[in-house]
Amino acid sequence: MLSDLYEFKKDLSKRGVFFCLSGPISQNLVAEIGSTLEQKMSLEDTSKSTVLRVFSTVVENAQNIMRYSDEKEETLSLGIIAVGYEGNHYFVLCGNMVENDKVEGLRKKLVKLQKMDKNQLKEYYREQRRKPPPEESKGAGLGFIDMAKKASRTIEFDFKKINDKFSFFSMKTVI
Repeated sequence: MLSDLYEFKKDLSKRGVFFCLSGPISQNLVAEIGSTLEQKMSLEDTSKSTVLRVFSTVVENAQNIMRYSDEKEETLSLGIIAVGYEGNHYFVLCGNMVENDKVEGLRKKLVKLQKMDKNQLKEYYREQRRKPPPEESKGAGLGFIDMAKKASRTIEFDFKKINDKFSFFSMKTVI
């Protein structure tokens, strides 16, 4: 493994990834990630609005991992977050394990968002803000909608079945 680490780094760079974290995610870690990303993007003369959109997308993904990942070490939720470039845009990737019985519900929510344009997303966000959070939600239930609104193109997602109990949920947001 040690001898492959440089190859892993080169592979990430080849894919445009300049930041990657895999493992336990905590609120303190998210604050540090934000600070690091802000410094890096400021060095590249990235606009403040783009920095804020990338950072808020990273935070929302980290919160989703902390709240909903079904892979845990004690009280810490496990997942992966990566940030990189694709053409003239930044992207944020995230992934975590979910129980197979949650896959269809998540898929329905995300497909619905994929079919909406920016105006429809704004209106849907307003509608959802007026409602109480869904019973199964550990937050306000607005995160995916907010990320879709901030994205420069349709969010992408995938579920890879790992075994009879778990699937790996992956999402990509291009800013």
